[in-house]
Amino acid sequence: MAEEERDRKWTVLRLRGLRKRWIVNTILPVLVLLMLLVTLVSVGVSTYYYSSMENGLMKQAEAMSSAFNDYFMNSYSEYNQMATQAVDTYEDKSRIELQFIGSTGRIQMSTSGLTAGSSPGTSDITRAITNQEITPFQGRDPETGEKIMAVSAPLLFNGRVAGVMRLVTSMKLVDRQIVLVVFIILAVGGICMALVLISSLLFINNVVEPVAVVSEAAKRISAGSYGFQIENKYTDELGELVDNINDMSLKIGQNEKMKSEFISSVSHELRTPLTAINGWGETILEDTTDDPAQMRRGIRIILNEARRLSTMVEELLEFSKMEDGRFTLRMEQVDLQAEFEDAIFTYGELFRQEGIKLNYECGDEDLPPIPGDSERLKQVFCNVLDNAAKHGGSGKRIDTSISREGEFEVVRVRDYGPGIPEAELPFIKQKFYKGSSKARGSGIGLAVCDEIVGLHNGIFTIGNADGGGAVVTICLPVKE
Repeated sequence: MAEEERDRKWTVLRLRGLRKRWIVNTILPVLVLLMLLVTLVSVGVSTYYYSSMENGLMKQAEAMSSAFNDYFMNSYSEYNQMATQAVDTYEDKSRIELQFIGSTGRIQMSTSGLTAGSSPGTSDITRAITNQEITPFQGRDPETGEKIMAVSAPLLFNGRVAGVMRLVTSMKLVDRQIVLVVFIILAVGGICMALVLISSLLFINNVVEPVAVVSEAAKRISAGSYGFQIENKYTDELGELVDNINDMSLKIGQNEKMKSEFISSVSHELRTPLTAINGWGETILEDTTDDPAQMRRGIRIILNEARRLSTMVEELLEFSKMEDGRFTLRMEQVDLQAEFEDAIFTYGELFRQEGIKLNYECGDEDLPPIPGDSERLKQVFCNVLDNAAKHGGSGKRIDTSISREGEFEVVRVRDYGPGIPEAELPFIKQKFYKGSSKARGSGIGLAVCDEIVGLHNGIFTIGNADGGGAVVTICLPVKE
């Protein structure tokens, strides 16, 4: 229980780490991008507002100074009169202060009487007097400390600067508007960030929970709970992953069951001939009657059981080679008909002694040699014939044939036994599978045969024949 609790806590910690990595890798770039975007938009808004205000003041100052320079600078008295009139009749005095400044830099007249007589001392006034050009200014008022924007335009009399017309406005309202816009931008960015965070959390939770389920199931399978199935509630890639895990678990369970049955079967199969060999060996050794018939019978049984042991050991060795990739072929041109006839001749007498009639039929034409491994192919034929006698020998008849069919040379072996149950046909070539058969064997002979024929680019099939019994078909290509 303590180990399970520790594994559960470790799984939770790993999932938290996965969630943290996902959030950091997803949210951090989005956050940086949003901050950069908000900063750029805020700077752009500020620049737009400030430049628009400055352009408006510049145009207004240019228009008013041009009118003064063109029409009202004929004398100082006329200038003073028109300046006083302009201050009194200025319509935009609630937002903009109009000032007339003398050549010494002191304010002579203003729409705000509070500044009259003072010297602003800002750089725009100095440059307007010195350079005789319209000059803007943005910064703090030296006297009040208020943030202002000003534009100074020179007023010329006989080519000399007689005064300066200055438009001044406070930046308070503009800054307030900029702050409001920036706040709205930040709010929109915050909402976007919150939506991204919420969607990311929802997504990662939908990923993490199935991963936790799959991880826990994989642990149970690795701990020995073969065949354990996960409930599949997903229709996307996660559902496909769960299906694959379930399929893997089921196949592992089946393989483990077949291996257990195989070990039990092989142990029994090895014990039976060894018992017979030991028993008859001891009988012959202790026989004092010198009965030749009894001795020949015992020796025949010992030879048969030894041959069966040798066959099982060979199958196990072949299976071992097949499992670790050492199962190879020595290809050459093979007379398939001769190899098949040798196998029939080898088993003919054995079958006759068991009361089984072995029929052989060959085609009328001579079959050409095909590329193959003669030893491996003969192994296939012997295994198939032995299986036919072992599982279908009750029919007391086995029919064999070899012929050319198109681009293949086809070998068929049919018995007249009980056949193979339909439910077992899909699994009959799987390693360790014996099905409901009670015949002796390791359950890997047909799997080895299928592997050999497959390495020859051939086709190995097993089915039930019309009229009863099973039929094995081996198709081998004539050309490599």
